[in-house]
Amino acid sequence: MSPSPSSPSPSQDRSRNRRADARRSRASILDAAIRLLNERPDASVEAVATAAGVTRQTVYAHFPSRERLLAATLDRLTERTAAAMAAAEPDSGPAAEALLRLLDAAERCTAEHPGLVRAAAALPTDAREDAERHVAVAELLERVVRRGRHDGEFDDGLPADWLVSAVIALAHTASEQAEAGRLSPDRAREVLRTSLLRLLGTGSGRAAEGAGTGGTGGGEARDG
Repeated sequence: MSPSPSSPSPSQDRSRNRRADARRSRASILDAAIRLLNERPDASVEAVATAAGVTRQTVYAHFPSRERLLAATLDRLTERTAAAMAAAEPDSGPAAEALLRLLDAAERCTAEHPGLVRAAAALPTDAREDAERHVAVAELLERVVRRGRHDGEFDDGLPADWLVSAVIALAHTASEQAEAGRLSPDRAREVLRTSLLRLLGTGSGRAAEGAGTGGTGGGEARDG
């Protein structure tokens, strides 16, 4: 009896299985790379392959160079960061508080992988690739910014997409300042909050300052 037209052929089954195996292999490599590169930012491709339980040739089949492996690992970390931000209730409460919650969630996620972040900093900068990597993050931030503008909590005199780009840039700067030891982590959080609330032109000054005390930084943001 010939197979039903709707039933996959043996070759289609084999092709589907190969694709599933490839996805599992890629995921295993990236998970191992996140762990290993966080502990040893200079770890080799061979070390990552060993940690993932695959051959070096298998790693190169998915990622032609160590730089591409590192970029893909950074993509995976960014996905995790976006998921953590989405779980921080971006649509709840005042927009200023929601924005700070999202940034706190992002900071906690990246703070768990300082070695990987340092390794990623060595990658050649590509503005387009970096923008694509942060699409999900930018969309979450834009949602909060637009809500704040709609509710009159944020000043609507500046374009929303420009504000989102500025928020991301300020967050990166605060992280870099803390990483370089120019600011303590707590002070970097305070400065970031003060800068963001001024940038957004929050209409409720006292409430906005109070929102700055709700995150991991603690304490009221002060000038200086």
